[in-house]
Amino acid sequence: MTERALRLGTRRSKLAMAQSGQVADAVRQLTGRPVELVEITTYGDTSREHLAQIGGTGVFVAALRDALVRDEVDFAVHSLKDLPTAQPDELVLAAVPEREDPRDVLIARDGLTFAELPEGARVGTGSPRRMAQLNAYARSHGMTIQTVPIRGNIDTRIGYVHKGELDAVVLAAAGLSRIGRTDEVTDFLSVDTVLPAPGQGALAIECAAHNASLAAALAELDDPYTRVAVTAERSLLAALEAGCSAPVGALADLPPLSASLERGDPHADEQIVKEMRLRGVVGTPDGSTLVQLSTTGPVPETETRAMALGRELAVEMLAKGAAGLMGERAL
Repeated sequence: MTERALRLGTRRSKLAMAQSGQVADAVRQLTGRPVELVEITTYGDTSREHLAQIGGTGVFVAALRDALVRDEVDFAVHSLKDLPTAQPDELVLAAVPEREDPRDVLIARDGLTFAELPEGARVGTGSPRRMAQLNAYARSHGMTIQTVPIRGNIDTRIGYVHKGELDAVVLAAAGLSRIGRTDEVTDFLSVDTVLPAPGQGALAIECAAHNASLAAALAELDDPYTRVAVTAERSLLAALEAGCSAPVGALADLPPLSASLERGDPHADEQIVKEMRLRGVVGTPDGSTLVQLSTTGPVPETETRAMALGRELAVEMLAKGAAGLMGERAL
């Protein structure tokens, strides 16, 4: 008798289906069991409001989590940056696979890079975090840009550029990579220019806490370094008491390794790196004020240490005035 198929809950978007399909293949190889995708529509998929207006936090996640709790699916795949920082007791984050490129990218008309954008260029993004940093960078380099809030899937956003409504849009590199469209990128934005969202580029595989055997099997897909890095980033976000739509950027990386990877060094992964750098930024959407700090310490050996690193940096950022830059989200 063959075991029944494992039910993987996923959002319906092209990107969600692509990343869930990749996880499904890995789980089939790991467990020898068939995996079927169960498509679930979330509030964030149907609402046409901007994420900052509908709260951002959890709008792409709640319906998937409800399906897990009701035993309608066995496990779910999320973009980690969409997950609220508080983990429900009845669910477990079984695996955080190896992270894709965490950077943001520009897709601009005429193959332009960010530095080549014309005076007054209209740049589309739905993210206050991106707006804050793009405007701050432009301001410090004598550029004038206009950031335009947009919603929609990848096709919709790129369409604004093709139709001439916008000069450029900013998207996550990881999403474009997962659907095979990195050839449309006109500029990879350095993390020194725009820090990504906490957890950007990473996936989260979640299942019911009572399903210990499935959680143990899924844990084989966990990448320990990615796990501590995103734990530190999300701890920073939580300590700032901000949701995933707040203008907060964070990245935990291994400085020598990150530099080698950005240079395309084929031997980068052979380096032994002992330190992790955590950077955080909070800013006003117009980029007029940014609080940007970093800290470096030993690579955390436990999630508890990673969380402590995030909290420590948050305390420093709050002391520099970060709370006042997050609008009504700040306490």
